[in-house]
Amino acid sequence: MARVAIIGATGNVGSFAAHPISEIPYVDEILLVGRPGRESLLEGLRRDFNDSYAARGTNCRLSWSTDIADVAGSEVIVHTAGAARTASQDRMDLALTNARIVADAAEEIGRQARNAKLFMVTNPVDVMTSVALRHSGFRPGQVFGLGTHLDSMRLKSLLAQAFQVHVSEVHTRIIGEHGPSMVPLWSATTIGGIRINRLPAFTDLPLARMVESVRASGETIIRHKGSTIYGPGEAIATLVRTVLGDENRILTVSTYLRSEVHDIGGVCIGVPARVNRQGVTPIAIRLDDDEVAAFRASVDRIRAETALVFERLDWE
Repeated sequence: MARVAIIGATGNVGSFAAHPISEIPYVDEILLVGRPGRESLLEGLRRDFNDSYAARGTNCRLSWSTDIADVAGSEVIVHTAGAARTASQDRMDLALTNARIVADAAEEIGRQARNAKLFMVTNPVDVMTSVALRHSGFRPGQVFGLGTHLDSMRLKSLLAQAFQVHVSEVHTRIIGEHGPSMVPLWSATTIGGIRINRLPAFTDLPLARMVESVRASGETIIRHKGSTIYGPGEAIATLVRTVLGDENRILTVSTYLRSEVHDIGGVCIGVPARVNRQGVTPIAIRLDDDEVAAFRASVDRIRAETALVFERLDWE
């Protein structure tokens, strides 16, 4: 049994994530961590979730704190805290704002929970995963981000609809940045175990439109309902369950890449990785030539943004 901490638990994603995480059979305690001043909301969440757990028959202890030091003893720490991007804020301003939050939290986590796995959700997630890795002092396998896991699931859903099959029959991946330069791996996409380009219907698929729909999915949801909650929350729980269950699944997460993909790396970015109770390990893969070029461009983009954030943090 394990303890899971959620930092940023008073936010939409953090608070919802506690619900599916509580259903994981390996979790017997959840700690909700919010910033000082949020004590009343945290107590309200605790009481509401306890009622929910009782109604569902879930035997999971729930507590809250406004002190990150209390994450001590947690096996998985989910970091969702951070500022949301405003209409007038550019990507780098958001990155620097959230990097300050992540750096401070990661340093404290590094002091209090040396054996934990640190799971980053805060955006821009690839850059924040690098910040968390550096400031926690953890080994690379202990720190990972949601990355393109949810993007891959969104593409999977679109393909299931297009081919009129159950989503379990679709296997696909998006790698690279969780953002504009994401790269769909058509070479690794199968429907019912058959490579997608071997199916006649593939030639009629609006591939560019489907990928653009995935890229814009979060923004579209925010425009309609104000925030993305349920998709990220369930994706977070899937990864927590995969870690604690020692499942050895291959999922596409943001992790430190050395040279596993065509000798491209030196940054945290979305790639297929083996996920188990030890953490995450990128796996070596070979891509088609056009995918290699697109992935290299995505890595270069994230590496430049990460370097700039580190440079600005070092100035402060």
